[in-house]
Amino acid sequence: GSATGMRIWTDDFQMRISTDPSPPTAREAVIYKVVVRDKKTGEPIEQGEGRVFATSRDGANTWDSLEPTAESGAYTAKLRFITSGDWAVAIQFRRDSTSRLQRQDWMQTIHNERQ
Repeated sequence: GSATGMRIWTDDFQMRISTDPSPPTAREAVIYKVVVRDKKTGEPIEQGEGRVFATSRDGANTWDSLEPTAESGAYTAKLRFITSGDWAVAIQFRRDSTSRLQRQDWMQTIHNERQ
């Protein structure tokens, strides 16, 4: 996957999001990698929790919880898109269970399945 990905911001977090495969394709597992840092200090957020979820134009849904990885401040989630096209994707994330969830939305183009 490409290391570039995209950057999004919430009130308190800066997130770098990449997918494998990149670009994401239909009908196979797409791994979302999310690296979360504190927007003010730049420190990685270690013990956070959250999820990535997506809805197609036809109303199909996919989601997964973010799981921490060995990399500091990095999490992964595995989504399966049943159709190609534009999906509305969102991430919810919080520093810990006492904090409020912060959400950011974007559109993601899912490409036809690889032959």
